[in-house]
Amino acid sequence: MNQLVNVSMQDGAAGIAVVTVDHPPVNTLSRDVRAGLKAAFESLRGRADVKAVVLACAGKTFLSGGDMREFETGILVPGYHEVLRLIEDSAAPVVAALHGTVMGGGVETAIACHYRVAAAGTRLGLPEITLGIIPGAGGTQRMPRLIGLAPALDMMLSGKPMTAAEAAQAGLVDTVVEGDATAAAIAYARELAAAGKGPRRTRERAIDGGGQAAEIVAARRAEAAKTMKNRNAYNVLCDAVLAAVELPFDAGIARERELSDQVERAVEGRAFRHLFFAERELRRIPGLSAEVKPRAIARVGIVGAGTMGGGIAMCFANAGIPVTLLDAKQEALDRGLATIRKNYERSVSRGSLSAAQRESRLALITPALDYAALGDADLVVEAVFENMTLKKDIFAKLDAVAKPGAILGTNTSTLDIDEIAAVTRRPQDVVGLHFFSPANVMRLLEIVQCARTAPDVVATALDIARVIKKVGVVAKVCYGFIGNRMMDPYGREAERCLLEGATPEEVDGALEDFGMAMGILAVYDLAGVDIGHLTRVERAHLLPKDPGFYRPSALLTERGWLGQKSGRGYYRYEGGKRAPDAEVVAMIRAEAARLGVPQRKPSRQEIQERCLYALINEGARILEEGVALRASDIDIVYTAGYGFPRYRGGPMFYADTVGLRAIRDRIAAFGKTLDPQYWQPAPLLDALADAGASFAQWQTQQQQTQQQQTQQQAERKGQSS
Repeated sequence: MNQLVNVSMQDGAAGIAVVTVDHPPVNTLSRDVRAGLKAAFESLRGRADVKAVVLACAGKTFLSGGDMREFETGILVPGYHEVLRLIEDSAAPVVAALHGTVMGGGVETAIACHYRVAAAGTRLGLPEITLGIIPGAGGTQRMPRLIGLAPALDMMLSGKPMTAAEAAQAGLVDTVVEGDATAAAIAYARELAAAGKGPRRTRERAIDGGGQAAEIVAARRAEAAKTMKNRNAYNVLCDAVLAAVELPFDAGIARERELSDQVERAVEGRAFRHLFFAERELRRIPGLSAEVKPRAIARVGIVGAGTMGGGIAMCFANAGIPVTLLDAKQEALDRGLATIRKNYERSVSRGSLSAAQRESRLALITPALDYAALGDADLVVEAVFENMTLKKDIFAKLDAVAKPGAILGTNTSTLDIDEIAAVTRRPQDVVGLHFFSPANVMRLLEIVQCARTAPDVVATALDIARVIKKVGVVAKVCYGFIGNRMMDPYGREAERCLLEGATPEEVDGALEDFGMAMGILAVYDLAGVDIGHLTRVERAHLLPKDPGFYRPSALLTERGWLGQKSGRGYYRYEGGKRAPDAEVVAMIRAEAARLGVPQRKPSRQEIQERCLYALINEGARILEEGVALRASDIDIVYTAGYGFPRYRGGPMFYADTVGLRAIRDRIAAFGKTLDPQYWQPAPLLDALADAGASFAQWQTQQQQTQQQQTQQQAERKGQSS
């Protein structure tokens, strides 16, 4: 045995062998674990004293899934199929003792065993489709044999986990127990041995529903096509499951392996893996060593009880952290608290929250009108509307009442946080905490590190992001930080296409066909068309000399057509439904005529290229400026906060798949046919295109340089000491 897997005999007379995996923290089915399992089951093969085997895991979970790194390096021997076949071939019955979160390869291992005992809190799933791949360790072949064709397809296509009770009802689990799963599995194995029951091999079962395979699979393909637009993994998954019906087991396994290799190499699978690893890089911040300890956050203050402030308050209350919610007026406080209660009641009605949980979370939120109430807060987040004068006034007040060491965060989405921090006597404690609306739902949190923000404040912000279940991405100070700065040219091109003759539904339709969760004009209507317009008014002296710049939004704001909140914006809204507005189209065309904009009706492809390539070009600029630390950070920002399709990996990953030279050349071509002040390739994009390189390669080179610098600094420090 190796150190990760051991074998012990329980109750020698009964002959129960227990194979235990102990690979913290989550018992990943790594190469070394597979090698240990292979050695364990080979050692048990042919032993007359072994009447039954229990496969168990130490720690908080049974095998949680495969090692994602092997998708990049290739599966090392022994492979999954070899090990799982060895388990399934055991002459003694094998009982899996399931507990914790059993996913992917963990489930595939469990169904290669002959029996399954699950602790009551266990969750089991095959979520591979959410990563753009398919269950490739026999899942597509064994699961239909175990629970039936239609249920197996539903489980794999949804990617959603089952509870232990649901798994038992489906036939995936034999029994559900309270308490220790391993002890229960040993007792179960003892009963099997006493009754003389042998192996019950999943591969030998007939497939329930196999006779209707063509109809069942066709129906599932049609359903998946609606929810997984532009994706192909679901089709490949259906092909693999059909192989379980149409081919003998061994041939089906071979077909599954072929199809699994195909999706692992495809852009879709690579995009999801890119984001998986990108999230794990987020906490690696230059200059932020492991020695930097975060500050303790036991109580939080929020300034502003509007939609954003209330949503932020919910984030902390959901994590069990007491919140003081402050506003200038009692009516605003009452309105904010009523909205928070309404949001919680909606969760109760959906069954995702109990009434008791609703009340306990509401009890954590204390309303206040006096800044003095924030004096005991460890973190205060300002969440009022975008106005520099107002925010400076608030921070001056916070500086006067906040205790020493309290962190002062601003939710600004565009303003210069260094300027805000300068009004305090503690700029080292000031940080940007840019939540996305609705704050209690959206995963992204932009953490803006100012010129004088202390390292432990950044570390605390990253910790807090994890505590409140957000994805925290560190950015530096500039207009709009990462997300909104890049969104500026994206929206600019969308509005320019309107002036050139495209309708709002044509622009949004092109972007949604690409995979964006919403078209940008529909987003403006949702957020309020005036929000961006008022920001541009405040920054008028910094804007380009272009009378057409964001002119459609200005026209709508001037007329009070502010989007959903006023019943019309780029679209009309009646009875909660969005509809085209011919009057808006006519208004924009009249303005285009006044400005002398030629009517050229951009194609769907051109709309996509102009918006997306402008986005990517600005991303290259902020990488070069150091506003974003990594290209992959930009990808996380856009997939977690702006509705960019995860199956395309984010804008910078997508750019690499298109090819930077092709994008650079298209931008240069737009510079000849459109306004050249906007269409100049960013220097970094230009250089990488000339070198035939990618953003991913640039990022790797940057990281290697940083590692060398860190090592040199450590060596110098060691020499000086």
